[in-house]
Amino acid sequence: MKILLLEDEVMLNESIAEYLEENGHKIDSFFDGMEAYNAMRDSSYDLFILDINVPNMDGLTLLEKIHALKIHTPTIYISALVDIEDISRAYNLGCYDYLKKPFHLKELSLRLDRIILSHEVPRVHLRLSKNYSYDQEHSTLFFNSLPQTLTKRQSQIMDLLARNRSRVVDFEQFRIYVWDEQIVDNATIRAEINRLKKFLQEDIIQNIRGMGYMIEKP
Repeated sequence: MKILLLEDEVMLNESIAEYLEENGHKIDSFFDGMEAYNAMRDSSYDLFILDINVPNMDGLTLLEKIHALKIHTPTIYISALVDIEDISRAYNLGCYDYLKKPFHLKELSLRLDRIILSHEVPRVHLRLSKNYSYDQEHSTLFFNSLPQTLTKRQSQIMDLLARNRSRVVDFEQFRIYVWDEQIVDNATIRAEINRLKKFLQEDIIQNIRGMGYMIEKP
């Protein structure tokens, strides 16, 4: 998942981000509520993890403002606050879960797994490797959060492979999806895929001998 994390305690922020990235998620970390708000407006996320007491805009006000923009992303609050009014306000705003500090990182991971299994999170970004992700909504490949410029045919190849992670895409599927059922031989398809592989900074496209190509789920 692509997750926005708002936590002003530096060590905790870094610990959460590192742990979730090791578990295959893409994390954008913020220490300031206003900076997080700007990122929420400008980018798409699968999940928000928000502290409440943060500089410039608290986490509760932040969610109110984001909902006013018709952005309704599943949210987990993490906070040392135990005031029932704050907790009630968080749930009234539509937060999915509330985790009291201190907590074990594994507990946070379990809460995320529950959200994923509930299918409440649209998978905006598909994780392809440690550094590569694929935005299904905009058909865009990202490397370390930077969009990559591909040719039209390379984009179609990447789209087909990304949406079929851990499944072999055979040559006939490439002919149908990428070449619009034109008569092209396997050598032509291999050459185009090899050009794409040379462009990529990680070896994420696997050649499955005699069958086709595949990108494994990380």
